[in-house]
Amino acid sequence: MVTEQEVDAIGQTLVDPKQPLQARFRALFTLRGLGGPGAIAWISQAFGDDSALLKHELAYCLGQMQDARAIPVLVDVLQDTRQEPMVRHEAGEALGAIGDPEVLELLKQYSSDPVIERVPLSPAGLHCGSALFRHEVGYVLGQLQHEAAVPQLAAALARCAENPMVRHECAEALGAIARPACLAALQAHADDPERVVRESCEVALDMYEHETGRAFQYADGLEQLHGATS
Repeated sequence: MVTEQEVDAIGQTLVDPKQPLQARFRALFTLRGLGGPGAIAWISQAFGDDSALLKHELAYCLGQMQDARAIPVLVDVLQDTRQEPMVRHEAGEALGAIGDPEVLELLKQYSSDPVIERVPLSPAGLHCGSALFRHEVGYVLGQLQHEAAVPQLAAALARCAENPMVRHECAEALGAIARPACLAALQAHADDPERVVRESCEVALDMYEHETGRAFQYADGLEQLHGATS
């Protein structure tokens, strides 16, 4: 049984900007797995951070938790035009994932939001449709974890003209696939001028290390906590 004090300790890691980004991500995914009002409260608090990548993942995790108690903060994020588009889009998707009828009208309203990112259509896959669509293609390819997707993902990551939210998702997908070619692509963009891409490569390299190592799980916040206190 996880105690409230343990949840708070993991939450403190998440919201502490002095912590390495990899540690904050692991804390986030630990809280996602633990669930409950305490975890939701800590995740919600982190939306004040200045990392668009972290906030995007906060919204993603709240959607994955499928807990209606997360609806108020996700609504606030969706409605906050000061938030980056990639954060607001993920908040909208998270609300859809929770699936509460009370947000249906709000989602319909924001389906015509003026903030939309499009590019001209061209052949297929990571070259077509809106930036949001290409972002989701990258996500799905990462979930499949098949090395056949590596060349396209690496090419999209390398395209400086590509939307940063697409490049970030390609980086995380490469970290999840975790083949040698993925490592080379991620290292090549570890100092990318786009912050969200640079941070995504940092996190993806941590994911790569996990996938190729012996650790039982990526969300190791509890293990790190117990190791620090033992």
